[in-house]
Amino acid sequence: MLIYTSVGLGVTYCNAAAACTESVADAAIWLIISTFRLFSWSHVAARSVDTEQFVDANRNLAMVSHNPNGHTLGIIGFGQIGRRTAEKAYLALNMKIHYHDIVRMPSELESVSKATYHKEMDSLLAVSDCVMVATPFSGETLLNKGLLAKMKDGARLINIARGKLLDEGALVEALESGKLAAAGLDVHFDEPRVSTKLASMRNVEMMAHNAGASVDSHIGFERLGMENILSFDRTGKAVTPVNAHLVAKANGSKL
Repeated sequence: MLIYTSVGLGVTYCNAAAACTESVADAAIWLIISTFRLFSWSHVAARSVDTEQFVDANRNLAMVSHNPNGHTLGIIGFGQIGRRTAEKAYLALNMKIHYHDIVRMPSELESVSKATYHKEMDSLLAVSDCVMVATPFSGETLLNKGLLAKMKDGARLINIARGKLLDEGALVEALESGKLAAAGLDVHFDEPRVSTKLASMRNVEMMAHNAGASVDSHIGFERLGMENILSFDRTGKAVTPVNAHLVAKANGSKL
């Protein structure tokens, strides 16, 4: 959602992405739990209404199912969604939180989840039992075959950011070889087309890019949009400006 308001020589635009933070973080927690417990296998077996599939999952799932408790969650991108997911994972699942970002967050933002910062992504991948991608898409694939190879053997991978951040072919190979134990995907490389290979794997949990989709999110989008308009009208400053620094530069002024 974009709200445009004229300002000086430029245009300040705002986004309301913050309104879906809670919904995306909730979905991320569900994907994390599902990849540790392999609930996708149980889910498909039960909904198949096939007794053989049901009995297979009922008898054999426990041998490959683990609790997230005590495991390390590595988050790539420690923005609002990354941090909120970290808080939920730390407080509700007792997971250890590590993260990688371009810059280190202030200590008060790290302290809520007792998060450990990694300047290099390689070191984050090496210690994480589950890696979650929560960073914006900059135009290039982030996790390629080389980086997936640096993850711990048997680790899990969650993507709630953008599908093109992940090399899906490399992910298929990592799952087939056993390098990765499971994956949870809200987003896909070629949406709305989903990888048939990934869809056929019972250790892959999937969604149709719905993590942030809720009534609460949409109410929040509208509320934040109106707050931006009212704030700009009253103070000349928006609540969630994206390019205010560029507008200020164009105007030759400071924020």
